[in-house]
Amino acid sequence: MNKIKYILIALFSSLFIGNIAYSDGHSGSFSFHTGWYFDGNVMVIDENNLMGTGFPKGATFNDSGSGYLHNGEAQCVATFTMNNGVGKAKGWCAWADNDGDRLFTEFSGSAYNGENIITGGTGKFAGWTGSGPWACEDLGKFGSSSCRQTLNYTKP
Repeated sequence: MNKIKYILIALFSSLFIGNIAYSDGHSGSFSFHTGWYFDGNVMVIDENNLMGTGFPKGATFNDSGSGYLHNGEAQCVATFTMNNGVGKAKGWCAWADNDGDRLFTEFSGSAYNGENIITGGTGKFAGWTGSGPWACEDLGKFGSSSCRQTLNYTKP
């Protein structure tokens, strides 16, 4: 009887420890920043209203100096509206590490902040889910901006 008890304790202990290791190794968070150039079209509706589309392109750097999306490229398709100085934005992005693996997100929010939602990926990013905030600021009148993002992710 003691032998069976020890086998069951060992089995349940290994399952419990395995689940802790699995969850710790398969979810996390990282922060990164991107310098963007926005190549787009703006339609002026009137003096207080704009609509537009564009293709932001940029370079991305992990805030830790290495890791996910460090020294990578970013390309997006974006749409936006501005009504009396209040904006809305929506779009989709493809992010890359310097090794070429891609992470795909959908974003929405105001003109300057919102949320990214992970929609897919390739390589090490395949099957990821998650989301996180983004916030941007204009750097000048020539279409450049800087954004800070955080992604909370779960791996399959």
